[in-house]
Amino acid sequence: MTVLPFFILLLSICFCKSDDILTPSKPLLPGDKLISNDGIFALGFFSLRNSTANPYLGIWYHNIPEREYVWVANRDNPIPSSLSGKLVLTNSSDLVLSDSKGRILWTTGNNVTTWGDGAVALLLDTGNFILQSQNFTQTWQSFDQPTDTILPGFKLWANYKTHTAVRLVAWKDSQDPSTGNFFLSRDPRTGFQILIWRETSLYWRSGLWSSATASNNNGYIWSQIVDDGEEIYSTYNTGNSSRRSHWKLDYTGDLILRSWNNQSWEALFKRPDDGCRHYGSCGPFSYCNNMVFTGECRCLDGFEPASGFSANFSRGCVRKEALRCHSDHFLTLTGMKVPDKFVYVRNRSFKECTAECERNCACTAYAYANLSSILATGGPSRCLVWTDELVDSEMSGALGGNLYLRLAGSPGNSSAVNNKKTGVTSKRKNNKSGVGMVLKIVLPVISFLLILTCIYLVLICKPRGIQLNKKRPAMGHLTTSQEVWDQNLEFRSIRFKDIAAATNCFDDTNILGKGGFGKVYKGTLEDGKEVAVKRLVKGSEQGIEHFRNEVVLIAKLQHKNLVRLLGCYIHEDEKLLIYEYLPNKSLDKFLFGMF
Repeated sequence: MTVLPFFILLLSICFCKSDDILTPSKPLLPGDKLISNDGIFALGFFSLRNSTANPYLGIWYHNIPEREYVWVANRDNPIPSSLSGKLVLTNSSDLVLSDSKGRILWTTGNNVTTWGDGAVALLLDTGNFILQSQNFTQTWQSFDQPTDTILPGFKLWANYKTHTAVRLVAWKDSQDPSTGNFFLSRDPRTGFQILIWRETSLYWRSGLWSSATASNNNGYIWSQIVDDGEEIYSTYNTGNSSRRSHWKLDYTGDLILRSWNNQSWEALFKRPDDGCRHYGSCGPFSYCNNMVFTGECRCLDGFEPASGFSANFSRGCVRKEALRCHSDHFLTLTGMKVPDKFVYVRNRSFKECTAECERNCACTAYAYANLSSILATGGPSRCLVWTDELVDSEMSGALGGNLYLRLAGSPGNSSAVNNKKTGVTSKRKNNKSGVGMVLKIVLPVISFLLILTCIYLVLICKPRGIQLNKKRPAMGHLTTSQEVWDQNLEFRSIRFKDIAAATNCFDDTNILGKGGFGKVYKGTLEDGKEVAVKRLVKGSEQGIEHFRNEVVLIAKLQHKNLVRLLGCYIHEDEKLLIYEYLPNKSLDKFLFGMF
């Protein structure tokens, strides 16, 4: 008669036990592990550098041979090698990590009313370790105290009223999880951008977000960006529950998107990486041109290198002509990651934002974005103005926005500028005949050169029409944009009117997006193939450079995460780039929309 109650008690214990839960009566000891419900993450003690001790308590991916730690509790206070550790959920509802001598190495420090046996600590399948009361109230979570990793579901937030933000801090090196030299956060001043600091110096700055959501074919998405009038945050997620991925602030200072490909951790994206993307590397009034393969520093239009003809851009660029305030004009620079050190002016229309800068003689540039798709209480507009040097600009093509730059004089006054620079004084009344003689000589020469240029372009591009790739050259060293015209690629021809028909004469209803140098249209060719057609702005000098650079890069590179260029077309002012159509947008659109 006494056996039956014993078996009932035994069954009750078996069914109630869970490997993902820590209770006051069940501490975590060396050799023990908490494993999340679906077996995605594990929490326990671990060691590095082939140590036999277990000095750290942390969370890692479960059942992946190449172990990746996503959170460390006592990163700066390891358990001494001669002692062991113990994690306990106390009756005061605190998590306390101590060594075998009773010294506390880490604690949540809740200091709340005792909950008794109803309180539990739970490891979720998101990798979040939480404290929960008996009425399911969450009082603490590891997502609020991150180490160096952003997991799906993590909120990257900044409170622009209190100027506070959640921070990620890199490891000291690959085998030492203690606090390193780099940390990442949203800009606590505005929340608009993500910053990486190297100790006290700014190391990298992302672009400013301008859309609510972004996605790509690989299944990575960022949820809607939320501005509640005090705090801005975004949440990284993945549409594939079986995918193992995360953002990691590496000890080298790079922010890396990593994914497990069933063999190893693959880096899908990295910033700032190599080149000139590091903060301010090109100096004031210059920009990092990422439309070329390795990136290079260039002066903004209307500026020249401060170091003369030297390739050293550390001193940046200087104006070719000083501003004169009310006689100045604004030049539109497209495809730009806007500079740093802006002033945010709320509740302005585009015209009001323009007027804000025009009437202020100290205003050097402005930018505007309509954020109506953002869940925001602070207004749907974003007017930014600059009143000092423009630093950390970047040209990123269709992924960038418009920057309106203040330059001296009127747009058509370039001849007057040149005369002033060379010391030539114009005396029109006394030199009419001289001017007439110059025009008679110069105009025919210019006309002849223009005719030769047009014939050259027609011979190269017109017979090919829109050039559809049949094969691509092997990846090699990139020297200049002119290489694309010397590739001798094999193509079949298609007429311009076929592309016009495919896009319904470039109808606005087919617009996929408005980029830095033009618009992108969705089209369907006669054979049913869907394409994306980028139509560059006519008459843009930057557009021509962008066109050549983009053809060079995409034609020479092949990668599963790069959109494939199918062809190009150029005739007079008409410049088209034909890409494969990606229904869910590209990885670059997703990444730069966020960063």
